[in-house]
Parts: sequence; C-alpha cells; structure tokens
Amino acid sequence: MRNRMVLGILSLCLGVLVFSLQDPLVKAVSGGYPVTEVMAIRAVVALPILIVIVQADVGLKAVLSKRFGMLTLRAFIQFSSYTVYYLAIAALPLADAVALYFMAPLFIMAMAGPYLGERVSWKTLATVLIGLVGVLVMVRPGAGVFDWAALLSLGSAFLYGFSQLMARRIGDTESSTVMAFYQNGAYLSGAVAVATVFHLAGITHAAHPSVEFLVRPWVWPTMPDFLKMAACGFVASAGMILLSQAYRMAPANRVATFEYTGILWSPLWGFLFFAEVPRETTVLGAALIIGAGLLALSGGRRRSAAPAAPVTTNAVSNEAA
Repeated sequence: MRNRMVLGILSLCLGVLVFSLQDPLVKAVSGGYPVTEVMAIRAVVALPILIVIVQADVGLKAVLSKRFGMLTLRAFIQFSSYTVYYLAIAALPLADAVALYFMAPLFIMAMAGPYLGERVSWKTLATVLIGLVGVLVMVRPGAGVFDWAALLSLGSAFLYGFSQLMARRIGDTESSTVMAFYQNGAYLSGAVAVATVFHLAGITHAAHPSVEFLVRPWVWPTMPDFLKMAACGFVASAGMILLSQAYRMAPANRVATFEYTGILWSPLWGFLFFAEVPRETTVLGAALIIGAGLLALSGGRRRSAAPAAPVTTNAVSNEAA
C-alpha cells in the first residue's frame, strides 16, 4: 500500500510537470489558430504513440472494454476540461489562468468523500489550504482575473477533478493506457465536431480572445507552429498516462495535494520562454506549496497501516456499460 502511494504521488508530480509544457506551447499559437486545430493535431500525433503503448501494456483488445460508456464519458469530460482551459489562457495572463486552475485539488478533495467514499481528514484539508495560500501568494492574481474567462479556468478545474475521481473509480479494471487512448479519441473527435459546427454555422470571428480562439477557422500552419502543436501530442501522451496512473494507484484525497507542484513550473517556463524573472512572492509561494506537499506525505506514511476506505464501483460501472 505504501509503495503504491509513493508511486502514485511520483506519477502525479511527473505528469503535472509534463503537462505544464503544453501551456507555453498552446499560448504561443493561440493568436493565429483555433483551439480545435491545435487539439486535433495534438491528438493525431499522439494516436500512434498511444496505440503502441496500449499494445505493449494490455493489448489492443483491452480498448473494447465493458466499461466503454464510463471510459467515453470520462474522456469527453477531459476534452471539455482542457478545451475551456486553453480558451482561458488565450485571454488571461498565464499565471492567473494557472492559479485558478489549481482549484482542481480542492474540488477533488471536496468530491472524494461523496463520490468515492474516501475518508478526508482535517489535516489533509489543511495541507491543501496551505497549498492554495501558496498559489495565491505566488501568482498574485491581478485585475485580469476578473475577466469572465476566469470562469473557464475554474470550470476546467472542476471538470478535471471529477474526471480524475472517475479514473480512481474505474481503475480496478481499466489501465491508465486505455484511459489515455479514450481521452485522445475524444480530443480528436470532439475537436473536429466542434470545428464543423462553427464552420457550418458560419461563425468565424468574435471580439473576446477566448471565443475567437474557439471559432477561428482552420488555416494551414507554418512549420514552426505545426511543430509546437505536434509537440503537444508527445507531451499529452506521457501526461495523460502518468496522471491516470497516479489516480489509479493512490487515494484521490492523498495525491491531490501534489497537483500544486504544477505551479512551480509556470515561473520557470515564463523565464525560459518569455524572459520573465520570478518575484520574491514566487519563492515564498513555492515554499508553502512544497511544505504542504511534504506535510501531506508524512501524514500519509503514518497512516499507511490503516485500512483503506472501500470504493464501490459495481453500480456505476454497470450503469455506464
């Protein structure tokens, strides 16, 4: 149990790091291409990679799961989550969008009890709140956070949190690679469907940057821009597997705190790609986040001998199938 907990935490931290690479890539192309084109190219690049990984892990026959309904629902929730997040970063400063998105661990913590039946201690809640304080200190959300696009980032956090709880619930029979394969399929089919709807409706322009990023028509990308979008496919393949694996291996209310490690990478990418120098508050916020994560880990180790809370899956999985 202890080894699974540690591996789950490590998988989540690495997955968050990998996924954070998408933010600067997507923001860099958000001014000239639609989000649906970005996601479609990403999905096409990731598809052969995921096919090979699924075959090596559990075999392609595992894709024909009896939990097809639950896997598909979760995949489209993920598609919705990442679509609206990308729309948010087109309008908001990256730091603001990331800060709001990091409400996801709190949503996970709040829903883990009623959805999964997991016990949530006050100490665990306290560590997440400390991490949230660190996020706020670190990014100092400005006036731009009150743009209505902020609701997109918050909505993305809620959807993401729920999808990871679903991964925990169906993880007793479904591998992380199969979940990632379904997610990628939802990204591709969902992006094409949304783009088709706006094309047929004749909607091609909007005043707000987020909506413009959604409805803008597809155009042939330049090679540098195509490579940025394609790179997201490689990033997504690794990130989807790592995050799904994390929530399969460990209780959601224990690993959720470590979602906050993602905030550590935003200043680094800002410095490397946009010459942004981290502020003193960045260092302080990072210290709070790391401290909260270490506190949660130490608490989890002391309780590792306690029996895990039961997770009932039969009713939901049968309905989904």
